Amino acid sequence: MQIYLPIAEVSVNAFLLLGLGGLVGVLSGMFGVGGGFLMTPLLFFIGIPPAVAVATEANQIVASSFSGVLAHFKRRTVDLRMGTVLLIGGLTGAAIGVVLFNYLKALGQVDLLVKLCYVVFLGIIGGLMFIESLNAIRRSKKNTGPIKRKNHNWIHGLPFKMRFRVSGLYISVIPILLVGVFVGILSAIMGVGGGFIMVPAMIYLLGMPTKVVVGTSLFQIIFVTAFTTLLHATTNFTVDMALAVLLLVGGVIGAQFGAMIGTKLKAEQLRILLAMMVLGVCFKLGLDLLIEPSELFSLGAVGGH
Repeated sequence: MQIYLPIAEVSVNAFLLLGLGGLVGVLSGMFGVGGGFLMTPLLFFIGIPPAVAVATEANQIVASSFSGVLAHFKRRTVDLRMGTVLLIGGLTGAAIGVVLFNYLKALGQVDLLVKLCYVVFLGIIGGLMFIESLNAIRRSKKNTGPIKRKNHNWIHGLPFKMRFRVSGLYISVIPILLVGVFVGILSAIMGVGGGFIMVPAMIYLLGMPTKVVVGTSLFQIIFVTAFTTLLHATTNFTVDMALAVLLLVGGVIGAQFGAMIGTKLKAEQLRILLAMMVLGVCFKLGLDLLIEPSELFSLGAVGGH
């Protein structure tokens, strides 16, 4: 059943979109990730223009993050003060990212930038996850236990300190703002929530307790991705609601199955599977950039999508 996407200006099989949403929903339920960093490249593969894929996926992340953060509020594992500081940085970063996105779109280079960003970040993150997962599996076999993480580093010596009671921290707001700005820029350019970078940064860089990290990250992601979607919708007109709804329906259904599957696998096995999938998507995107396309030229309006 073909459905015409008015903003993307392409016809796509509706069941294919539901299936992609379901697949990423399964991954979200299994691995505890938003899935934006995998969904957006998958949309590239089925012919959705990168500008539309980025803006629409940011829109979908708002809904999935909102449902997730409600559960964390009930458990009282959201540090609102930390989330607010991250949010200030995130909104600033999102505005910078959209300005950069628009400039490159006017030059006709935005598709290349988005794909290069994905190749670089997926390659780095997938590689690090794969190595860490292998080491975790080796440690579990030797029964040496997990590596202990230091609670204090050079970050804790910076000025402009603030107390975050829920996280049990008294640290400078400078690194928190910088993490927020960086994730905001990524959200605008890559159409991701940024949790795959923010969560490790909050744990290893800021020293936050793991139980508070996910809820606080989701709290910030909701507002940053909503702001990003609004900017893309009003300046680029690249948010395709028909596409977003189909992906969201598939994602909600898939997440339920993913949660059931996730309970039957060990954490190390889940991480190494996710790492292999991330590296696979990275390899396919890199290959598409290197191989000569079948059509060397395409026609379109200047600055249009």
